[in-house]
Amino acid sequence: MIYTLSRVLQRNNNALFCRDLGTPFSAHNAHWHIPTPSGNLSIRGAVMDVQELAKAVKAGDRRALAQGITLVESGRADHRTQALALVATLGSARQALRLGLSGTPGVGKSSFIETFGLMLTAQGLRVAVLAVDPSSARTGGSILGDKTRMERLSRDPLAFIRPSPSRTELGGVARRTREAVALCEAAGFDVILIETVGVGQSETVVAQLCDIFLLLLAPAGGDELQGVKRGIMEMADILLVNKADGALLTTANLTLADYAGALRLLRHRPQDPEGFPAAMTVSALENRGIKEAWAAIQSLAAWRRAEGHWANTRADQARHWFAQEVRQGLLAALDREPVLGLMQLLGEKVALGQQTPDSAAADLLARLGR
Repeated sequence: MIYTLSRVLQRNNNALFCRDLGTPFSAHNAHWHIPTPSGNLSIRGAVMDVQELAKAVKAGDRRALAQGITLVESGRADHRTQALALVATLGSARQALRLGLSGTPGVGKSSFIETFGLMLTAQGLRVAVLAVDPSSARTGGSILGDKTRMERLSRDPLAFIRPSPSRTELGGVARRTREAVALCEAAGFDVILIETVGVGQSETVVAQLCDIFLLLLAPAGGDELQGVKRGIMEMADILLVNKADGALLTTANLTLADYAGALRLLRHRPQDPEGFPAAMTVSALENRGIKEAWAAIQSLAAWRRAEGHWANTRADQARHWFAQEVRQGLLAALDREPVLGLMQLLGEKVALGQQTPDSAAADLLARLGR
């Protein structure tokens, strides 16, 4: 479908700004101009100057950063080649403090991030928020409404908020969140907050992306036994009982005591100093406990840097994502010929009852030489 653009398409932090007003536009012949400190970066179809885009991202241009994240999130093969070149060009010289944040729906993640982010920007720190929104299993669509819920933070010139769909990815983060983090670091942000979709106790992949993992809890969200369950609880570095205000203050303190007791039952981790993992109460509504939480984060980060755990963790994370990319590439090969045709043939035999799923899978793997 072809549209006629009659005005500049502009939205805070969005990547695409059209200067060719009144000209026909389609996905195939679009000619975009992205204002950057060094001029306009032209993109026509899949062609772009990666060097110029990298230069603009390093200069801290928010629109170029948004365009770069759009590029790395794209599933097109030509975009993937450009995305790899962009990440390689940017390098990893700059490092920000990466904070992972998870919690059940309704616990107040967006409210906490806004209050926390505004406190950081008031100190002159640049804050990037990468919020992963759940995608519909039926339609594949996502609401991407995090910027709407963080209205004040989204207007802060020192903040950048980018919602992304989770698509089919499990673990609470999008597949390319790691590369989005690298772009934000290259753009000079001091703190990067990675908010997961937060649907339960299995959203642990974010621990492979961040330096410190924060888990938000709701008052009366579970008894002491909840704290010793495997999964997300034992991955968290700091537990924050949110909504510790008003009528929920007493309940929040009781919940804090339950979780603090449960943490003492967990096995000590070598990457933790005395007193961590920590648990504390916060109120995003009344802005209470936010500075104390930031002080705990800084204390833990400084200790891990001094003891060498910081560098070791990032090295382990790099190895993890290398292995993950290899696995994803092997899985993608199943959707291409000649493997795809063989999969469909064996699938029909399984559907007709001529072969069991296990034996069909064994045949396929044998033919692939694995």
